[in-house]
Amino acid sequence: MKRRTALLVAAALAMTLTPAASAASSHEPAVDVTIRTTEYGIPHIEAKDWTSMGYGYGYAIAQDTICTLADTYTTVRGQRSRFFGPDNGYLSRGNGSSVNNLNSDFFFQQIIDDKRIEKLLADTSRNAPQPAVRQTVRGYVAGYNRWLADQGGAKGITDPTCKGQAWVTPITEIDAYRRFYQLALLASGGVAIDGIAAAQPPTPSAPIPTVNPQALATGLKRELKGLAIGSNAVAVGATGTTTGRGLLLGNPHFPWLGSERFFQSQLTVPGKLDVAGGSLLGVPFILIGHTAHQAWSHTVSTAFRFTPFQETLVPGSPTTYLYDGQPTAMTSRTMTVKALVGGKLEDRTRTLWSTRHGSVFTSLLGIPLPWAPTTAFVMGDANAPNFRYLNHFFEVNQAQSSRAVLAVLKRNQGIPWVNTIASDDQGEALYADISVTPHVTDDKARTCGTVVGQATFTALRLPVLDGSRSACEWGSDPDAVQKGIFGPSHMPSLIRKDYVLNSNDSYWLSNPAQPLEGFASIIGDERTTRTTRTRSGLVMVAEGLKSGGRFTRQEMQDLLYSDRQHSWELTKPDVLKMCATYPAGLGPSSSGPVDWAPGCAALAKWNGRDTLDARGAILFRRFWTRVTASPAGVMTSTQQMPIWTTQFDVSDPVHTPRGLNTLNPLVQRAFGDAVVDLANANIPVDAPLGKYQVDRRPDGTATPYHGGPGALGVFNVIEAQWDPAKGYVGPVGEGSSYIQVVSFTGSGCPDARTILTYSQSTNPRSPHYSDQTKLYSAGRWVTDRFCRADVLKATQSTRHLTR
Repeated sequence: MKRRTALLVAAALAMTLTPAASAASSHEPAVDVTIRTTEYGIPHIEAKDWTSMGYGYGYAIAQDTICTLADTYTTVRGQRSRFFGPDNGYLSRGNGSSVNNLNSDFFFQQIIDDKRIEKLLADTSRNAPQPAVRQTVRGYVAGYNRWLADQGGAKGITDPTCKGQAWVTPITEIDAYRRFYQLALLASGGVAIDGIAAAQPPTPSAPIPTVNPQALATGLKRELKGLAIGSNAVAVGATGTTTGRGLLLGNPHFPWLGSERFFQSQLTVPGKLDVAGGSLLGVPFILIGHTAHQAWSHTVSTAFRFTPFQETLVPGSPTTYLYDGQPTAMTSRTMTVKALVGGKLEDRTRTLWSTRHGSVFTSLLGIPLPWAPTTAFVMGDANAPNFRYLNHFFEVNQAQSSRAVLAVLKRNQGIPWVNTIASDDQGEALYADISVTPHVTDDKARTCGTVVGQATFTALRLPVLDGSRSACEWGSDPDAVQKGIFGPSHMPSLIRKDYVLNSNDSYWLSNPAQPLEGFASIIGDERTTRTTRTRSGLVMVAEGLKSGGRFTRQEMQDLLYSDRQHSWELTKPDVLKMCATYPAGLGPSSSGPVDWAPGCAALAKWNGRDTLDARGAILFRRFWTRVTASPAGVMTSTQQMPIWTTQFDVSDPVHTPRGLNTLNPLVQRAFGDAVVDLANANIPVDAPLGKYQVDRRPDGTATPYHGGPGALGVFNVIEAQWDPAKGYVGPVGEGSSYIQVVSFTGSGCPDARTILTYSQSTNPRSPHYSDQTKLYSAGRWVTDRFCRADVLKATQSTRHLTR
C-alpha cells in the first residue's frame, strides 16, 4: 500500500510540476481560444476545449491583475521573507487576519514540504480534481505564462507596483493548486497562520501560562465576529416576479484590495459550458454568476470550518500527548526558508509541531491559546483535504436549474465556507448551507468540551474538544463524502417559489414563513436576534411583495442602490425626540456638554439614506457606530439598561428589537461624542456624504461612493476606516464588489445587469482601473452581454490565441 501511495504521489509530481515557463516549451498544451473584450474590459473567452478555456482565462486575468497575482503566488510559495523581509507582514483581507511574513512562509513551507497538494492530487477518492478541472488548470497556467512572456517578463509590465520585480515569475501548476488550497483554508487554518507557525513547546524555565476560559471566549467572539467578508443574496421565485420566472441579486461584500478581489469574465466551450460572472483571483472558474437558465451567488456562512482540540500532554514532555491513556509523540517538521535581511539572504529555520488532530497553534486572530507544560491546542481543519470545491464550481458552471445546483452541492459537498443562493427560469429559489462543517453535535460539544470548550461553545458556538479521548473525535454521516463532516441530510436547505434571502446570519430565517430549525449549533444559531442588515433585507423584500407585488429586474437594482439605513428607520422618532429634550441645544458627551442643535436639525431633514448627497448620514453613522461598539447598556447598581425599548421577540424576529432607549446615558453620550467626532475632523454635521466618503487610491485616483456599514443595516455595504482627522477617506477596504442582478425571460438570454465596484484592473495605467468605480459612484450598471450575438455586437477588441 505504501509503495502504491508513493507511486501515486510521484505521478502527481510529474504532472503538476510541469514548468510551463517558456512559450517554446514542448510541455505546453495545444490551444485554440478567442478572447473578445466588451465594455469595461470584460473578456468573453470562447474556447475549443477545457485547456484552451483555462489558457484564455489565464492570459486575460494576468493582463489586468498580474501584480496582485504574482504577490499571491509569492505567498503560497513561502517566499515573502525572501523578497519583502521577515519582519514585515500583510493583511489577509479575505479573513481579516494580519500575518507576519516569516510566519506565513513557514506555514506554507510546511504544506510544501509535506507534499500536501501532491497527495491531494494523487488521491483516488472524490477529494481530487476531476480530469476536466485539471485540464483547465493546466491551460490557465500556460496562458498566464504566455501573457508574461509576451511582455518580455517582469521588466515589460506597465504596472509600477511590480514592474521589473524579481518575484514576478512564470508559475507552475503546483503554484496554481497551492493558491486554490489557500482559498480552501481561508476560514480555518488561514485564520491561525501566525499561531501555527509561531507555536513552540514551552521550556522548563518559562513561566507557566494561564488561560481564562471566559476571557478567551469573549475575545474569540469579538474577533471572529469582526471578520472582513460578508454578503447579501436574494433569490426570488415565480410568485415574486413580473416575469413569473426567477430573479437573483448577488451582492458579495469582499475586499477591494488584495488577492480576494473578483475578476469578471464569460467562459464558453460551445456545447459544453457557457457561464458568466466573477471569480476570485487565480481561480479559472466562475464562482458567482449565471448560465443560460440559472443564476447563483454566495454569502459567508455562520458554520465553523474547524474545531480546536485541546491535547493533554505528558508531564515533563510537552511534545508528547495522551490518547486514550497512551503517550504519543507529536510529529515535528523542521523547515528552512530564505529571508532578506540588510540586503542579503539568510536562512531561517524553525520546527513546527502537529498531532493526529492537526497543527499545534498558540493564537487565533491574535487571541492567545498558550502551549503550556500540560496542555496544547491543535487546529482540527475540516477543509484540509478539500479540493472538491473545484469540482463543485466546474459543475455549477454547467448547471441549468436551482435543483441542479442543489444536486451538485449534495454530490460534491465541497463548498468550503459559504451559503449558496440560486434562482432559475423555472421560478424556483434555493437557499442551502451544504458546506464543509466538522461533525460535532450539540451533545458531543457538551460531553467532549473542555473547560475552555464549554466557555467557547456557550459564547460563540465553537467547540473545543478533548483531544485525549477517541470518543471525542468528529462524528460521521452515511451520506457524507468526507470522514468527519456533516452530510447533506444534516445541513439546511430550502426551495421556494416566493423568495429566500441571506445576509450572513444563519440559515434560520432564510424565509420567515418557513424557518429552518433543528440543526447543530456549530452550523448556526436559531431563534435569536438577526442583524440589522438581515432585517433590512427582509423588510425591503416584504415591501416589494406586499399586496401581491412582484419584482422587476430594475426594482431589485433599486432595492440595493436605495442605500437605506435600517438603524435610522428603527430609531428616527426616538432620536428626534431625544433631540427635543435639549431645547437649548446643549447635550451631554463624554467630554462635557456640546451643542447638539445643528446635528439635530440635520437629522430632522435627512431621508435616512447613504447616498452621495445625503446630509446627516455621517453624523448618524458616528452616533450609531459608538452605540453598537459599546456594551449593550450601562450598568447601574441594580440592573443593566438596554439600548432597545422593545426587546427581541422570537414570534416577530424581523421587527424586533426596536425603539431606542434614550434614557440610557450611553445613548445620549454617544450622540454628543458623534458631534465631537465630526468637529475634530472638521466635517460640518450637515455635510454631504459624498464629500467625505471617498475612495482615494495610491496613484491619486479619488472617487466618492455611496453605501455604508452593514452594522447600520445598510444593504449596500461599503466599509472604510474612519480617520479622526479627515473622515471616511483612503482606499475602500471591503464591501459591495461583484454585483449582479439576473432576471430570466425564458429565451436562454438572461436579462442581467452587473457592476464590479472597484473595476477590472489593478494596474493604475489601465483604462479599466477605475472606470466601473466611477459608474458605481454615479449609481449606474453594466449591461450583461451573454448570448453570442450580443457579445459580438458589443466587442471592442478581439485576440485569437493558438498553439
